Amino acid sequence: MTCDCLQQKADTENERSTMRIALALNATMFVVGMAAGLWAQSTGLMADALDMLTDAAAYALSLMAITRGAQFKRYSARWTSATLLFLSVGISVDVVRRFMFGSEPLGGAMIAFSLLSLAVNVTVLRMLSRYREGEVHLRASWICTRADVIANFGVLASGLLVLATGWRYADLLAGIGIATYVAKEALEIWRQASEPGEGRRSLQADH
Repeated sequence: MTCDCLQQKADTENERSTMRIALALNATMFVVGMAAGLWAQSTGLMADALDMLTDAAAYALSLMAITRGAQFKRYSARWTSATLLFLSVGISVDVVRRFMFGSEPLGGAMIAFSLLSLAVNVTVLRMLSRYREGEVHLRASWICTRADVIANFGVLASGLLVLATGWRYADLLAGIGIATYVAKEALEIWRQASEPGEGRRSLQADH
């Protein structure tokens, strides 16, 4: 076996290990975050938790794409993009529902979970940073995680505002802000996956 083959095998195993850890962390945080969001009546928390779920799905797709061809990797990135767009619409609908029917978000719970979620996402983002200029399915995972970190800061800020002033609309603003940013990241992933040179780039990485 040549040195190049050995290096490629080692790189593949490193990618798999990274994606498995990221998948496990995000799946766990989705369950915890959704429970916290329902209890705290917080759109921001539930948006953050659902973002964790889409990330887990993105990591699962990236894990499957590691040993696949360039076409599958582009499809993987596009599915990630479509899932993020669906999430953005869902968050926006929940914001409208809570605006019309009211809610009483708990600022303390929002702060606690956003800090926990931020710690997890920063850890995963550092793990994925080596792939930010890699193949499209890996870049998509990095972009998803970057969006999560931004969302965490939004929920943290709104939680502090709710706790300090009792102004429930801060939570709704956080929700719509997350929805907008997630949609922006989804479009960026789709654009990168559709670039003419992306297929050649993935093929070069496969060999």
